[in-house]
Amino acid sequence: MNRNTFIAGIIAAALFGGGIASHRHFRSGHDAQAPAELYYCPMHPDYTSDRPGDCPICGMHLVKKEKAAPAGRKVKFYRSPMNPAVSSKVPMKDEMGMDYLPVYDGQAGGAPVAGRGTVSLTPEKQRMIGLKTEKAAYRTLARTVRASGKVAYDPDLYRAISEYRESLASYEQIKAGSWQEAIDRAKAVVDSSKIKLRQLGIGEEQLDSVRRTPAQYDNLLIAGDKVWIYAQIYEYESASVKPGQTATITSRAYPGREFSGVVRSVDPIFSEETRTLRARIETDNPGGELRSEMYVEAVIKSDLGSMLAVPVSAVLNTGEKEIAFVLKHEGTFEPREVKTGRRNDDYAEIVSGLRAGEKVVTSANFMIDSESRMKAALGN
Repeated sequence: MNRNTFIAGIIAAALFGGGIASHRHFRSGHDAQAPAELYYCPMHPDYTSDRPGDCPICGMHLVKKEKAAPAGRKVKFYRSPMNPAVSSKVPMKDEMGMDYLPVYDGQAGGAPVAGRGTVSLTPEKQRMIGLKTEKAAYRTLARTVRASGKVAYDPDLYRAISEYRESLASYEQIKAGSWQEAIDRAKAVVDSSKIKLRQLGIGEEQLDSVRRTPAQYDNLLIAGDKVWIYAQIYEYESASVKPGQTATITSRAYPGREFSGVVRSVDPIFSEETRTLRARIETDNPGGELRSEMYVEAVIKSDLGSMLAVPVSAVLNTGEKEIAFVLKHEGTFEPREVKTGRRNDDYAEIVSGLRAGEKVVTSANFMIDSESRMKAALGN
């Protein structure tokens, strides 16, 4: 009886010990397989935490970082956790003893823009952050240039026009003569007068009108049924203003009134003080309401032509480069370095970096950019 009891006790102890060992083995195996959770700030992706909470910098709620599943994928290289630009072909630690992070095939290490990685977002997350996209497409763009100006009173230009006309008349009288030296001198005076007019902003087209219809320039002294408007165009908008464009003139003296005009010339020399170019606009003046030296506002319509363009909001300017996020697959957004050209209030010309038909992110760019930099920093 005692022998049977002793044997039963040994068996029970073995079973109990085995159960504890199995439980420990299960827990240790389960814990080893459970990936560590990581949380980061969308606005400050360099700040991370192993638990949920708020960012100590801006107070935003930390977002849980999703782990990529690298099963079956080869390690391309290892990247420093503190400086993504530093990498190694073999595993190693940095100066602080932190392990370099592996970068797998198809991960952020191969992204088109250094320091940024491809971002994957579920439809729910896209709706939550208000993400929108729009296609890069060829569009006919127009730009509106607004400039302050005044009705011209310009006795210096009027005097230069008179000198040019007189020198031209003298040259016409003697050019058929036989005294070549006198002909050359008269021609030199004409050329000098022409250069002076060009410096004052009179173009070739206006030089022809000076010869044909000189009376129209009487408006430089006394306002008539047509007047000249001198509009000051800022340097960054100067390339958009050219002769022949239409303009609308308004004055606070006549609320609700608009006067139509045409740009006739643009000065070739910038003002050293204001860094502006002066556009000369010939404007209808029915009733003589616009008076010399009166201040006005000019709105000039500039047709930029057809070009590949995206919404201005699609382009992020980092100070060193311009970046757009391109929808590659459903829910996958790739950072792409682009170069922009001309733009208006709504669209920017794409010189390089995008093709027609590609979809770009037009809202929530900063959120995606934060996630992209986080992906690149952690190599996921």
